[in-house]
Amino acid sequence: MNNKKNIPSLAECLEAADETKEMRIRKDCFNDIPAMLEKFGGYPSVFLAADGSTWEAAGKKVKESLDQAGIPVTGTLIFPAEPRLHADYAHIQTLVEKMSPGKDQGQIPVAIGSGTINDLVKRAAFELGLPYFCVPTAASVDGYTAFGASILLEGFKQTMPCTAPLAVAADTEVLAKAPACLSSSGFGDLASKIIAGSDWIIADKAGKLGAPKADALDDKAWAMTQHGLRDYLCRAVDSARGDAAAVDALFEALAITGLSMQHFKASRPVSGAEHLFSHVWEMEDLSIDGIPVTHGHKVTIGTLASTAFTEIFFADPEGPPPAPRDYRRPTASERMTEVSAAFRGSRGHDGVVRTALEKMADEKIVAAVNGDFRDTWKDIRGKVLEQILPYRELRALLEKAGCPLKPEDINLTRDYVIATARRAQMIRNKYSVLDLVWDMGCFETVLAKMEGSDVYLR
Repeated sequence: MNNKKNIPSLAECLEAADETKEMRIRKDCFNDIPAMLEKFGGYPSVFLAADGSTWEAAGKKVKESLDQAGIPVTGTLIFPAEPRLHADYAHIQTLVEKMSPGKDQGQIPVAIGSGTINDLVKRAAFELGLPYFCVPTAASVDGYTAFGASILLEGFKQTMPCTAPLAVAADTEVLAKAPACLSSSGFGDLASKIIAGSDWIIADKAGKLGAPKADALDDKAWAMTQHGLRDYLCRAVDSARGDAAAVDALFEALAITGLSMQHFKASRPVSGAEHLFSHVWEMEDLSIDGIPVTHGHKVTIGTLASTAFTEIFFADPEGPPPAPRDYRRPTASERMTEVSAAFRGSRGHDGVVRTALEKMADEKIVAAVNGDFRDTWKDIRGKVLEQILPYRELRALLEKAGCPLKPEDINLTRDYVIATARRAQMIRNKYSVLDLVWDMGCFETVLAKMEGSDVYLR
């Protein structure tokens, strides 16, 4: 994969996406919102959603711009700043109730905040059949421009379908003033696209052999996500220090990767095993002193863990690690028992068990995957290792960007992060390196090598 050729511009990525019509990324762009509303439908009134912090950072300015233009704000919901808001489906139900009265009067919702506010409003607007506007307040996630919203429903984190925003207005001064932890979270989320790309390479090959939920590569989505990625990471590395140019680069890169999801209509272009680690911890409400760990910081540790896992699996140029001597692929009944025990007591238990059984390939497909990956080992190994950043380089980049580096930085232990790989493999019907290694019977061998390493996750 040549990640430097044919780098699409933001304008080209907007053209490839079919839902978001315009993005304004500059200082004082909140003054453009009335004209944007007029341009895309002339909405007679607006519903504003924010939390206490994002209302202070941007909400008041947005309302002032609307007031000056004579556009009435006929509904407002400001969630408390503390405790930090979760993307729980219950909040969507609250938003739907609050927004419903204005549905038939042409009212348009405006999400003012970071990733959680955006996801909640996005899904609520979708359920009401409404478009919405997005006003980001931090370069913290890629989901602003994405199709779908990552929502916790019945204890199970899942991507719920919903359309992306009609337009985005991001004030660069507001983004630069966001807390450093949000910018470093965004950087971690952006860096995760590297290892997510290697999972897509693996899935593309496995899908041709019949593996379930193993999406084929999409050239346009790949180019949008990967071709400019390393350059953006270099330019954005000082974003947590409040460097305005770095924050601008970070937000633009995150927006583009979100547009790739919008084009592909799924998270596959930007999300792989590293996000599965994060989703497990989100299901557990991972917090530090009662404050939830940000999505991007969980993804950062997941990226390090997934990179280590991938690097170990592909370490030998002659072939994959051996399966343990006593290995025997479990039956469906044995697998159900294993997954049920792993998520006993979790609100997401039933959904995880169902997903794990759905993604369990039959013996014929497993044999085909094993045979083909072994026969073409040097080719697939070369493609994967060309795509990923070596673990030591990745760690150095994340350190420079102010991201968490050790499990203890997000209130986990090294052993716990490594053990999370088993549950991460169970929870989503999206083929990744975790599924490949599980299908090839050497999952425990790879984990044992991770545990014994004096480099990984230290």
